[in-house]
Amino acid sequence: MKKQILVICQIIIFLSSATLYSQEVPAEQIKKMIQNYKKDSRGPYQAIKWYCLDGTVLGAKEKCPEPGGNQRAQYKNEVVALSKSNKIYLGQILATTPNEDFWDEANQNSRLKQYQLEKYLRGIDNGWVLRRAQYYRGAIQIEDEGNWGVSFYEWLLADSEKINSKYFLIRESLKDIPHKGDDNKSQAIRNNSKIISDSLASFIDIRIKIHGQPDISDLKLVTDYKKANQKKLTRQTDSLFVKLISDMEFVYKPVDLNTLKQKLEKIKTKSVIKDSLLKFYENFKKSNNDKKFLVDKLNSISNLLLVIRENINLISNSKTKLLLFDISLSLEEIFFREISNWKHETVLDLLQKNYALCKAAAGCGYIEIWEWYQIEKSLKSAANESADLTELTFIHENTRRVVEWGAGMVTAYYGDLIKTYAAFEPLSYGFFDDRIRQSLLLPLGKSAEVLGQFVADKSELSNNVIDLQNQSSIRGLNPGYAFGVLEVYPEYKEDINFSPDKIYIFNKPPEDLKPVAGIATASEGNLVSHVQLLARNLGIPNAVISLDNLTEFKKHSGKKVFYAVSSKGTVIMKLENKMSSDEKKLFEIKKRSEDEVFVPTDKLDLNQKKIVNLKNLRATDSGKLCGPKAANLGQLKNLFPTRVVEGFAIPFGIFKDHMIQKIPDKQISYWDFLNETFKKSGEMMKSKQSKGSIDNYVMTRLEELRGLIKAMPFKPEFVNDLKSSFKNILGSDIGTKAVFIRSDTNMEDLKDFTGAGLNLTVFNVVEEQKIYSGIKDVWASPYTERSYKWRQKFLNNPESVYPSILIIP
Repeated sequence: MKKQILVICQIIIFLSSATLYSQEVPAEQIKKMIQNYKKDSRGPYQAIKWYCLDGTVLGAKEKCPEPGGNQRAQYKNEVVALSKSNKIYLGQILATTPNEDFWDEANQNSRLKQYQLEKYLRGIDNGWVLRRAQYYRGAIQIEDEGNWGVSFYEWLLADSEKINSKYFLIRESLKDIPHKGDDNKSQAIRNNSKIISDSLASFIDIRIKIHGQPDISDLKLVTDYKKANQKKLTRQTDSLFVKLISDMEFVYKPVDLNTLKQKLEKIKTKSVIKDSLLKFYENFKKSNNDKKFLVDKLNSISNLLLVIRENINLISNSKTKLLLFDISLSLEEIFFREISNWKHETVLDLLQKNYALCKAAAGCGYIEIWEWYQIEKSLKSAANESADLTELTFIHENTRRVVEWGAGMVTAYYGDLIKTYAAFEPLSYGFFDDRIRQSLLLPLGKSAEVLGQFVADKSELSNNVIDLQNQSSIRGLNPGYAFGVLEVYPEYKEDINFSPDKIYIFNKPPEDLKPVAGIATASEGNLVSHVQLLARNLGIPNAVISLDNLTEFKKHSGKKVFYAVSSKGTVIMKLENKMSSDEKKLFEIKKRSEDEVFVPTDKLDLNQKKIVNLKNLRATDSGKLCGPKAANLGQLKNLFPTRVVEGFAIPFGIFKDHMIQKIPDKQISYWDFLNETFKKSGEMMKSKQSKGSIDNYVMTRLEELRGLIKAMPFKPEFVNDLKSSFKNILGSDIGTKAVFIRSDTNMEDLKDFTGAGLNLTVFNVVEEQKIYSGIKDVWASPYTERSYKWRQKFLNNPESVYPSILIIP
């Protein structure tokens, strides 16, 4: 009996654990966990254990049955549970972690990137979750971590395809993952300068200089400051200054290329990389203060960085590849350190410096190789001869693109993770900026600004934006003008209450941007992003700015401004009291036509209730069977059958066929529920109820409808048709091939209105159930608050919006 009770208890514990692991932990609860760990002397750990080679885990004072185990901390149970439920890994210890688990390929390498992000958080927040656990003896053995790092990279770099597809990520990770016994001193300098400035307000200017324009002069600034304020320093702050000065002396000491020579001696195989590096060493092993020597050296480094990237997979030995990655990082450090000494005296000099920076950025992985060769020719030809104003403008645009693409590379790899972590740790937002400012994108951005200012001066087309210092990096994307209160958001916020009468400035705008009067962004310069499409088609002025501009704008938040973007990209913004009489007249009579747009429904074919192969669609099917995405892609498929991807459309008729079903447990169909909602809102409008109460009613009903659609049962014949289409059109069983599920409505690309960007695209879905959920999510997306409000502002029959779906690999 006792045995049976014990077994039952074990089953209950197992089931409870499984339930715990399967349910995601809310952000607020994770935030509380982190706060608790900061106060806990063991942080996220519970005990020191021996992890033996045979898989056994023993107490700290026991011994493994055979030599070779690792002693390290054991995670708390709730930390393990969090990794299962949310895939969030706190206090990661590398030793004993399986390589495949850490690489975490199935989750976009999230675990590796979390290690990098946590290392940043520890640096700027006094240890973060390890605040007190930093002193937990035996928790982390740095020698074991370094040995693990070497083993991990030798495993990883054996796969050439991983290097080709993830060059930037691998190279960035080497800055954070221990694998050679030294640390990233540049990172430590930034972290410690921030910690000091947090406690000493008068240090802030030096900190800003270190973070924004680092060079050897910073060492004297810090040393002089410490000397002048020695009596005010606490023991802890004094020790931070000692460490900061020591790291800066190391970073800014004269470059010793003998270290490079020692590394080269370890490379036994002849290769183009080794030959190039040896030649570089011979040419520059002796220091020289001559400017030509410096320019030749930096040009050589930019070339070497690209040579290493393009040829590293010709090396077969993983240890040698790891060594070459480290050499690439050392060369970048040298370039970053010495580029500030390249003082351009002529335009040609600036163009040559610009070319070297762009090439180095490509070599470091900040842009793709193909991107580099798309613009390399124009940059190189201009850097070797005089260029006229048209050419200079083109060069400036390409340079700016490299900066944007480079920042976009950082966003692409880390953006989603930062957003996840920011929900429980807002300090995570600083990771992106920190990563950019420790890269070659920082001096490249400065070079682009100088070139942009020169072009603006010569062309006599310059921006006039309040009192901003550097306006050359500001450029208009969508022409238009607006007048309203300026709202500035340096960091992303979920709960912004958007107003159609305000002008918003963001670092990165929310994905569900609702109607606004005007926008400017620091990180959304892509002309075909959804935000820009909406702005362009709805006549909303839109511009891209720099991160420095964003900081300057903060002091004007809450003020009324006039904002205009010209068709040539010139941007004007001025305070209300500076507006001219002509500018004021623009808002006395509303210029934009208030005529609403009618969504045509006369040619809809709702009888097509079978999935349509892309090859059977033509442009004339747009608005009839499906939206323009699928119809136009089908037209291209017909013209270029081998050059266009296979795919299929779920037509309007299948959506309508599901919507006319009765809602489970209700005596009404989904379609009637929708139409009743708009009928009632029309009656409320006629009875002159307030806009707020009407919106509240509609939003509540549409929220309910979205939930009902997401829970809607599929018709069996549709499920069979979907499975058959995956098999026969995409060539794989459903659940085995990753696909994009793209919304494609009948309101896109109308003459006077586009709905592009209002509805959902579900990216990179593999699992069968997630594909089913994705289809329902896309069907529900026209009824989100954001989509409804944009449509309601311009469409007089918003209930007649039909979503079709395009599915492609």
